[in-house]
Amino acid sequence: MSEPEKSTSDGRNESVDEKMDRNWMELLQELRVLQTGVQILAGFLLTLPFQSRFETLDDFQVNLYLANVALAALTTALILLPVSVHRRLFRLRLKATLVASADRIAKVALAGVGLLSVGTSAMVFDVTAGRTAGLTAGAVLLAALLILLVYVPNRLRRGASKGK
Repeated sequence: MSEPEKSTSDGRNESVDEKMDRNWMELLQELRVLQTGVQILAGFLLTLPFQSRFETLDDFQVNLYLANVALAALTTALILLPVSVHRRLFRLRLKATLVASADRIAKVALAGVGLLSVGTSAMVFDVTAGRTAGLTAGAVLLAALLILLVYVPNRLRRGASKGK
């Protein structure tokens, strides 16, 4: 019997299966971090209707609230999706498919968490400091998140590929 093919492109001496297992475990850890963020934001959102001041929200604020609740639920579902896919693909020798799909799902879930952070912050600022403050806070946070979650990783990736 021959030894499993080893992957050395990233400097590790591991088989393709070992690499897929490691990638899967790293993705699960990232999804756990995302899940915590969504849980905190969703928990905050779910307490708001039970506050006396909730009745004083205008239509824009109520719609923003409902959009945030829907986004929190959708993002939660996205974070759970790789687990569901894993259950469906378990023991079918489709680990590469699982890892690739979970990678894409995690990126979309990360965008969902970012948008949820923007929407929740915009709502809090809108309710506490006014519409202009809410829209400004949302726009500034969106710009900051685009820089931190999109630009910086892309810049690091380009820099790393130039160094090879």
